[in-house]
Amino acid sequence: MLATLDTPYADARADELSFALGLPPLDALAVLPVERDGLTVQLRLLGASHQVIAGPLSETVACLPGAADPLPGRASTTLPGWAYDFSATTDAHDDDAAFGRAVDAVCARLADRGDALTGAFPGSRHAVTALALENTGIGWRTWHAYPQTREIVMTRSRLVSPS
Repeated sequence: MLATLDTPYADARADELSFALGLPPLDALAVLPVERDGLTVQLRLLGASHQVIAGPLSETVACLPGAADPLPGRASTTLPGWAYDFSATTDAHDDDAAFGRAVDAVCARLADRGDALTGAFPGSRHAVTALALENTGIGWRTWHAYPQTREIVMTRSRLVSPS
């Protein structure tokens, strides 16, 4: 699902992103609920950020005020009946053309998927945040594109029932 958003970025740079688990649902610009393995997974677009709510888990990657943790390269935790793993990487591109091709490739890959949500922000066609469920299990990936710095932050998360 493509959501054309009529709001400016709330996050300005990749290095300003923070990470939080357990937050309540934040005001979202677009929400896509998807059923996967008997669980509703909400893919939520925030202002250039994301929140995913899946069963007992709430994952937020955003510029959060206060005592939020910086975006980690890796994180894991356990919840009652579940194990959770998270990873994040940032790709920096040397020029606008390479950055644009990378963003276009993500958007093309997700364009016709019913389990993906892409938000296009005004000001640049490459100002995009995208979320998509993985093909199996309860996992998701996200892409946060920052045209002003030519960076793409990519996250991958998985929620696994140990049974």
